[in-house]
Amino acid sequence: MSSIGDDAAVGGRCAVHMPRTARTVTDLPRVGRFPAVQPGQPAIERLAPTSELLGFRGPTACAAAGITYRQLDYWARTGLLEPSVRTTYPATSQRLYSFRDILLLKIVKRLLDAGVSLQNIRVAVAHLQAADQADLAGMTLMCDGATVYECTTPQQVVDLLKGGQGVFGIAVGAVWRELELTLGRLHAERTDTGETLVGNDPGDELAQRRNRAV
Repeated sequence: MSSIGDDAAVGGRCAVHMPRTARTVTDLPRVGRFPAVQPGQPAIERLAPTSELLGFRGPTACAAAGITYRQLDYWARTGLLEPSVRTTYPATSQRLYSFRDILLLKIVKRLLDAGVSLQNIRVAVAHLQAADQADLAGMTLMCDGATVYECTTPQQVVDLLKGGQGVFGIAVGAVWRELELTLGRLHAERTDTGETLVGNDPGDELAQRRNRAV
């Protein structure tokens, strides 16, 4: 178990890692289907929301993470969490977030709601950005309101609870699975071609049928 929050709160040291380098996509957009495979397309075109070939625009990231666009814009401009796929430079482009970015957005929102300081959230975000993607699914973040702890085993969670202080936990794997389902219903963009991929949202299909019936 390791602390990824305030050094002074736990008397230890924590490593801060730099965010990943942003990538730029300049291809012109087209329209496709996501994640379904269209007739004549090879099976490799069936992309999961976690694929590195997919990016999500700001409004989609907000909807999936449960935050406002104002929060998204502020966090990007202040460097708390910038999009790793594409920033707003050049000015004519739109931000493009990866699945991992939006996962962190959801976690940031929950930490803020729990009263965690912005300074500790910045350290936690840097730690999660540097973690291997395979490790995130088995990670639990515990917080006592001042410090964020990374727990990778059930015993570490129990040990924290034995301390007697009030803590809350975020099971990153559970947030991951929830986000996969959400993004599977929303629009995405291919990072290699700029193609717009339309999500499979049953609610949208029902609305379209009702509109046609009117």
